[in-house]
Amino acid sequence: MCGITGIVNHHDAGKAAALITGMTAALAHRGPDGDGRFVDADVALGHRRLAIVDPAGGKQPFVSEDGRVVAIVNGEIYNHLELREQLVSRGHVFKTDCDAEVVVHLYEELGGEFVRLLDGMFALAVYNSGSRRVLLARDRLGQKPLLYFMRGSTLVFGSEFAALEAYPDMPRELDMRSVAHYFSLHSVPSPDTIYRDVHKLPPAHQLEFRLEDNTVSIRCYWKPDYSIKAEISFADAAVELRGLVENAVMKRLMADVPLGVFLSGGIDSCIVAGIAAKLSDGPLSAFTVGFKDGRYDERRFAALSAAAIDRLSPGMLEHKSTLVDPGDFSLLEKLSSHAGEPFADASILPTALLSRFAAASVKVALSGDGADEVFMGYDRYRAMRIAAGFDLLPRSLRGGFAAAAHVLPDHGERSFGGRVRRFADLLGEVPADRYFRVLDRCPEPLGELLFGERLRGAAEVDPAGFFTGCEWELSAPDPRERLAELDLHTYLANDVLTKVDLASMSESLEVRSPFLDREVVEFAAKLPGCYKFAGGRGKRILREAFRDLFPSAVASRSKRGFGVPVAAWLRGAWRGEVEARLFDGAALKDGCFQEKMLRRLWLNHQNRRYDNSYLLWGVLNFALFYQRVFGRR
Repeated sequence: MCGITGIVNHHDAGKAAALITGMTAALAHRGPDGDGRFVDADVALGHRRLAIVDPAGGKQPFVSEDGRVVAIVNGEIYNHLELREQLVSRGHVFKTDCDAEVVVHLYEELGGEFVRLLDGMFALAVYNSGSRRVLLARDRLGQKPLLYFMRGSTLVFGSEFAALEAYPDMPRELDMRSVAHYFSLHSVPSPDTIYRDVHKLPPAHQLEFRLEDNTVSIRCYWKPDYSIKAEISFADAAVELRGLVENAVMKRLMADVPLGVFLSGGIDSCIVAGIAAKLSDGPLSAFTVGFKDGRYDERRFAALSAAAIDRLSPGMLEHKSTLVDPGDFSLLEKLSSHAGEPFADASILPTALLSRFAAASVKVALSGDGADEVFMGYDRYRAMRIAAGFDLLPRSLRGGFAAAAHVLPDHGERSFGGRVRRFADLLGEVPADRYFRVLDRCPEPLGELLFGERLRGAAEVDPAGFFTGCEWELSAPDPRERLAELDLHTYLANDVLTKVDLASMSESLEVRSPFLDREVVEFAAKLPGCYKFAGGRGKRILREAFRDLFPSAVASRSKRGFGVPVAAWLRGAWRGEVEARLFDGAALKDGCFQEKMLRRLWLNHQNRRYDNSYLLWGVLNFALFYQRVFGRR
């Protein structure tokens, strides 16, 4: 795992060399094991390395035999041995045993088409001085980030905003559409960023910049097809799926450094840990963090999973557990800085603490991320099905249910009353917009009351239009399966994987996700929706394929996210810190919010009249971003 950055068509080699040094240094946390640079008359490239494969010899950039092609890579290429063998047979000479070196040789053979052959997680850049072209590419699901902008005829790119911010002319005009999307979804969807002229290269896309005419072309090179379903029995599909997941785990055990696994209280990480323990050449460490708040503490269930795995693979899994306090406000400020734009998934806090705990022992950890999107694991899919059934009832009965639901106390996002009230609100939504409203943290009328003059343009944006624009590209025939497909292309890349990358790389830890293996995703897409979601429950085939790996107490648990008690923090331990950021910071002073409305939301939350934690958390993270970027003018 690494960090990459570059300046293309810079017009001044001396200035570019100084700039690329600073941009590369800004990514040191992503690669503390070394750095490398390449500068010529047209292009400057920078690389920070977290050495995983061939630690002694894998220094980047990589340069082709004739010196014309230069490559930098962030990530892992799991099929590099197979590709290397083919390339050597065609006369290519390798200088290292590093997996990423295959990129420069593949480009020599195939040009930009080589990206389709890569099996891995990556963001990369290749410069061809002969054709005067630069290629940027990102992995299929978006596990590794890549940002870029154009300044005149100059292209600037990097793994994080920190690298771009080290370039003095980075655009900083807020994009009001992105602001609206952020407050609704708590992240800014690709290809946009919070800045109007800074972009994310979307997952499974590649960008080519031609220096001869300063033109940019972007194209998608992969997409799973949900429309064609395999003719296979459920039992046979479960057997095949098990083989594919085991192979995916085996690929991700590739490392020349210590490797471990994350272990929570759910089935996803238990499956990965169980397979890894079975396939590993030696004992693995499994890492769990727990919290004092019992609603969020999964240590007991993780211990049950570890014990079950130990019975199947004795002595191959060493379970390490610790109690952490995610309520450290300085950690939130640190992660906000790493994010570079507003990001409000609160589970980034425990993810960072889990990464810190693991990084003390290993440099690589396997996780269960992606299983919910690939195998339809979210409870909201069930909520959507139930809501569709309510549509058959007369409007008066639905209205009566909603009124009765709002009599229940709302004690937070995980309380019974809170869940029922939010479900009741769904029943009044137009069915076509309902799924967006499940995720919407700032409904349009509320935004109009909350946003001040500085963000007035955001109040004029309908964030639901983002989903509308995505839905026409979906291919799944089943309505519920279409929701999971939508999540695969939106929530997974924009939220889940962004969170994991930011949190883990802030601690210089590489995280690998077997459920996001290309073959696993493509196979799951071909399965009938009922194989994945049935009887009001998701991950049906995953439970069947691996039922021997996890104990019944874990298998029977309802879905639980990696959450933290935000509502309580805002009323208790963090109250003073948050009040200062909300009401004394640059965001309010510059007119981003209407103070009267913000104070009403805050007081209603403090008085427990409403649980406004989601919205206030979004405002807080925007305020932290705004203070860092605009507060010192």
